[in-house]
Amino acid sequence: MTDGSPWRRGAGQSGEVWWSDGISDPWRNPQAATVVYAPVPAEPPESATPLERPPAEPRKGIGLVLMVSVITALLAGALGGTLGYVFAVRSGGGTLGGGSALGEGSANGGLGQRPPDSIAGVVKKVLPSVVTIRARVGSNGSLGSGFIVSNDGYVLTNDHVAGGPGSQLSVTFADGRTADAKLVGTEPESDVAVIKIEQSNLPAVEFADSDSVQVGDPVLAIGAPLALSNTVTYGIVSALDRPVVAGEASSPRYYAAIQTDAAVNQGNSGGPLFDLNGRVVGINSVIKSLASDEETAGNVGLAFAIPINQAKRQAQDIIERGKARRTVLGATTDPNYRSANGGVKINSVAAGGPAEQAGMRAGDVITRFNDDAVEDPGDLVALIRKYAPGSVVPVTYQRDGSEQKTSVTLAQDAN
Repeated sequence: MTDGSPWRRGAGQSGEVWWSDGISDPWRNPQAATVVYAPVPAEPPESATPLERPPAEPRKGIGLVLMVSVITALLAGALGGTLGYVFAVRSGGGTLGGGSALGEGSANGGLGQRPPDSIAGVVKKVLPSVVTIRARVGSNGSLGSGFIVSNDGYVLTNDHVAGGPGSQLSVTFADGRTADAKLVGTEPESDVAVIKIEQSNLPAVEFADSDSVQVGDPVLAIGAPLALSNTVTYGIVSALDRPVVAGEASSPRYYAAIQTDAAVNQGNSGGPLFDLNGRVVGINSVIKSLASDEETAGNVGLAFAIPINQAKRQAQDIIERGKARRTVLGATTDPNYRSANGGVKINSVAAGGPAEQAGMRAGDVITRFNDDAVEDPGDLVALIRKYAPGSVVPVTYQRDGSEQKTSVTLAQDAN
């Protein structure tokens, strides 16, 4: 698996199907008079026989009918034009005389009619907080997304978007303005990075509690897929705590992810996943695709976001401490263990560490971590990293064929 970064020129291809990342995106005259034409019937020739000449009385009746028809048509046209004008003005369709131009009035009036709690209303509220990020390291460049988390210019994004130490960073706001940015710090294994814009009074996002998210909740993804900035997609939460391992084998990235079917593509990486209250629930980070290479991979309704509780905690560590804390169990696992029943086998436990204190020992097979099934060591690491050091988590494991349960108090690593 690989996170991709397919928009980085010169980047290698892993041949796997996990990736994310990407680069930055114009009538009829309503007042025309109504014209009704009624031809006057011609007088029959003098040579016409009595049977061909209509009597005088019916001819007067036809003239009256024609006159009434003409008057009725004119009145109907005038009434229709008046009603059309009234309805157009009341619905914000345009103005005459003073006021804005028709195009501007239509756009602003239409959006102004959306309730604040509608999807359009939520997007209008949060879009100014989303930015497009460009990173360049030497001759390699990449493009992704991010979002403003403080009024003084801190921006949260993915590590694989920020580009690492020495990268030249710039951001583009939703209104097209640009600004330089600098890298504050990263947590590569969790794929979290913080960058800084030297500006004040910026519109910061609001955070949701990602532990309260439920499967089926509606969500919005905003970012710059395929370089199309300010793109909004809509979907639902498809699954929670989905273990994902991406990146190179030498530098893996672990996600206990929020899965969504909102369309996410290259360039969405680092962008926010919002709930319908306009609060961030996660960072869009990786997708799964049927394509065999990163360049042709695209959305198939399987996108994954880092829970915002985890990302926010690590971002605060980076800002305040210069480095994010990593949560650990205090045990090593057997990468070669396989069982039809799943599970992860413990190779060793650290003396005095969380696993040992919880009563676990070498040879135990962890099958569930806080009720989430564990299939391989990467799953276990992803689930552990979701929690803050000091969290107490229930664990189910097998020992000599019997099921055991315990609670472990997680710790931070020594680095």
